[in-house]
Amino acid sequence: MTPFDNIGVDISVVLGTTQIPIHQLLRMGRGAVIELDARESDDVQILANDIPVATGQVVLRGDRIGITITEVLFRSPGYRPRDNVRLL
Repeated sequence: MTPFDNIGVDISVVLGTTQIPIHQLLRMGRGAVIELDARESDDVQILANDIPVATGQVVLRGDRIGITITEVLFRSPGYRPRDNVRLL
């Protein structure tokens, strides 16, 4: 076992975004649809611990959904995001 085996990384994929008033969100029930500002052919943003690390495309295979990485976003070796800033 290496020292890196127990390091947790949260991976998330941003398919699109939207803004709606909180009162509209609170009125939504089960099955409600929130329209996003993206199409199915648009690139998605892949985040590791809320930091953009790659872009990709949605892939459908039967009843499964996956992501194909199309570009890795490289950073300089000394890059460190500030703790109080969320990069999107």
